[in-house]
Amino acid sequence: MTATGKTALVTGASSGIGEATALKLHDLGYTVYGAARRTDRLKTLADLGVRPLAMDVTDAESATAGIEQIIAETGRIDVLVNNAGYGSYGAIEDVPMREARAQFDVNVFGAAELIRLVLPHMRAQRSGTIVNVTSMGGKIYTPLGGWYHGTKFALEALSDCLRLEVKPFGIHVVVIEPGGIATEWGGIAADNLKAASGSGPYAAQATAVATSLSVPANARRNSPPRVIADAIAKAVTARRPKTRYTAGFGAKPLIFTRWLLSDRAFDALIGRAVGLPRR
Repeated sequence: MTATGKTALVTGASSGIGEATALKLHDLGYTVYGAARRTDRLKTLADLGVRPLAMDVTDAESATAGIEQIIAETGRIDVLVNNAGYGSYGAIEDVPMREARAQFDVNVFGAAELIRLVLPHMRAQRSGTIVNVTSMGGKIYTPLGGWYHGTKFALEALSDCLRLEVKPFGIHVVVIEPGGIATEWGGIAADNLKAASGSGPYAAQATAVATSLSVPANARRNSPPRVIADAIAKAVTARRPKTRYTAGFGAKPLIFTRWLLSDRAFDALIGRAVGLPRR
């Protein structure tokens, strides 16, 4: 299905899932704006026809200017893909509150600000699709990932409430829940974890979890970003999209296992999976 004449905005488009999604939607005929803080990292996309857009999702003025530019140039916005985000790991006790707030600013409040900005235009059109990229980490949990998981749980809840609010206006809200994806995310999260909790009382846990995030054997099992781009494309081109699409290594079995097991049983499973030291 093609979408000639429709416009899409993809945040976090400089690499990984965002880059793959921007290219996929462009191939489907959308006029695609790929947003990132640094447009020099969008050169590959620009060469392929995606319009680069400088945007810091945590800066309200930057977000407003970006949406105004899109409307001025195309007159509409049909798809918003909130993909910008990062993983800040560390023990709750160790992570400074400024970093915890920064995690929410990018992963939750940045997405919410863009939603607020596009909704008046989508309501006027009586159509549109908002895609919030959460994670299987919005349904499960891992040790030393409290602030990251907190943002993803929050975005899941925000999406559910929003879906009910905007349904009367013909607007769809879709959650994408990636599993393990072959991007820079794991290495960045591991580095953040070691910096926050690599020494002190949580050092043994930090070593185990950082290894599970970045060990090459685990990384080789991860799915390519195009798996998520394909799920997003399926969602935005469906007449009546599903509320959630789960894709990528480990996502479906882990979410199902979390639903199936008690809290204590899942605690034990995750502890073994990441190699936590036992008492």
